[in-house]
Amino acid sequence: MRNLLALALLGTAILSSAPSRAQSPYSYPWCALNADQTGATSCYFTTRAQCEASVSGGGGTCIRSPYR
Repeated sequence: MRNLLALALLGTAILSSAPSRAQSPYSYPWCALNADQTGATSCYFTTRAQCEASVSGGGGTCIRSPYR
């Protein structure tokens, strides 16, 4: 019984340590590159027009997603 419990715990530990996958099931083709000093990107745009509308007024540029 103890061996079975130890085996179950070991299996749970191995399965929970598996590498995770991307969180989005869709790979978006456009990213907004913020104009601030951080260089942060937001890659959730399906069209360039959506991206440009997002960065208009606040600065930044749109780039092709490096994750595709």
